[in-house]
Amino acid sequence: MYLEKVQEVIVGEPVPGIRIRNLNEARVSGTSNYVVYWMTAFRRVRYNFALQHARDLALSYKKPLLILEPLRCGYRWACDRFHRFVIEGMIDNDVSCSDKNVTYYPYLEPQAGSASHLIETLSKQATAIVTDDFPCFFHPHMNRLAARRVACPLVAVDSNGLMPMSHADRTFTVAHSYRRWMQKELPEHLHGFPEATPLANSKLKGIPQLGEVPGEFLQRWPRSEIDGLLASTGLFHFPIDHGVAPGVLAGGSREAKRFLKRFIAQRLASYDGDRNEPDELGASELSPYLHFGHISAHEVFSDVMESEHWNLGKLSIPNGKVEGFWGVSKHLEAFLDQLCTWREIGFNMCFREPNYAQFKSLPTWAQETLGKHKNDPRPYVYSRQQLDASETHDEIWNAAQRQLVREGRIHNYMRMLWGKKILQWSPDPHTALRNMVELNNKYALDGRDPNSYSGIFWVLGRYDRAWGPERAIFGKIRYMTSENTAKKHRLSSYIRKYSADGE
Repeated sequence: MYLEKVQEVIVGEPVPGIRIRNLNEARVSGTSNYVVYWMTAFRRVRYNFALQHARDLALSYKKPLLILEPLRCGYRWACDRFHRFVIEGMIDNDVSCSDKNVTYYPYLEPQAGSASHLIETLSKQATAIVTDDFPCFFHPHMNRLAARRVACPLVAVDSNGLMPMSHADRTFTVAHSYRRWMQKELPEHLHGFPEATPLANSKLKGIPQLGEVPGEFLQRWPRSEIDGLLASTGLFHFPIDHGVAPGVLAGGSREAKRFLKRFIAQRLASYDGDRNEPDELGASELSPYLHFGHISAHEVFSDVMESEHWNLGKLSIPNGKVEGFWGVSKHLEAFLDQLCTWREIGFNMCFREPNYAQFKSLPTWAQETLGKHKNDPRPYVYSRQQLDASETHDEIWNAAQRQLVREGRIHNYMRMLWGKKILQWSPDPHTALRNMVELNNKYALDGRDPNSYSGIFWVLGRYDRAWGPERAIFGKIRYMTSENTAKKHRLSSYIRKYSADGE
């Protein structure tokens, strides 16, 4: 098999085999001209197992490395907000590759469907195509379709998180059991990190230059001129939703790294308390960058642990608890629980359960209790349009929805309340689920992600337990109210900022 050849010329440690999946049975052609890295989810050139594996293949076969980063415009919820964020990342990648012995090729689809047959055409002269193994949204279907059409080996590489997705042999239903398992299993994978800079020139020796992209490909899918695009013509010529404007965050690896440094310097020391206070700026704000692949969980982990001079010798015996395992401050332990437990349990669900976005994926007890109370009278019933426009009687909820619409994000704690009230105000639980998915995925920069589905389905009982007393509408689902939120948390600045007349 062609993968055996990659072991012959390795710059450093090879990508762990558990992270590599062959998607088809094609063989390497004797007349191939290049190796392709088809960058679709891990949109970065640092700490990227997929890019590292593509580089190793290029070295092994002594072929040029072509990095193709396309952006479709026909996917659901495509809009100015998401397009701009991705293009800003493309600009960073273009700069990072400009002085490297690789060919970076950005392609922005001008019309829905323009990219059809793009990857098949490129495969005709490719040694192999390496792509990103992202388990959510349109990516699994796209990879399956490509696997049937390409003329060369297609390989998917998992660079999503610290734990390889295929390592688990079961789907975890509660955070405690995943956390205990993770604490036992993750240490062995901390020895096999991706290279920080897989495209360093010293690691590209032996890769020949690509003379030119095949003429047929170049003519049908010309390289997009991304420099100056956002400042000049903007995004209005793309057939996407122009009603969802760019948010307050800029995309790209440089911005991601800046946010990570700021979090470590200014927020990490108070993270455990401030992250749940709407009036405070205590969160890392890294979720959009993790979702679009502008930064990796490995780099985040490396930097936060370095801030406390951590090493593997500080690990304690697995205890299944939030604190006491990593041997770091309680604030860093709390952050690591978000990064290593809550983030990665979502990838476990999406990778193993194809129906992760369907109501029937909820625990049996949750489906039963919601079904029992689906016809309970609702004190208020709002349409999706009213919810979208923040036209409810609840000013706290309205503030959270306005933050989502304006900025593409919701404060961590407010996101939970936001979902619980949608459950209470929708005609039935199935409609509530559709409302949450539509509003979140339409506006949230970190939507369409395993973690966003975890949060939405947590509202309906996923990763939770039955609670008492049994209530109208909610049944045994965990109950939250705006009144209790106002009593427990500081909200005055938050409500003022996201009022109808706010910023």
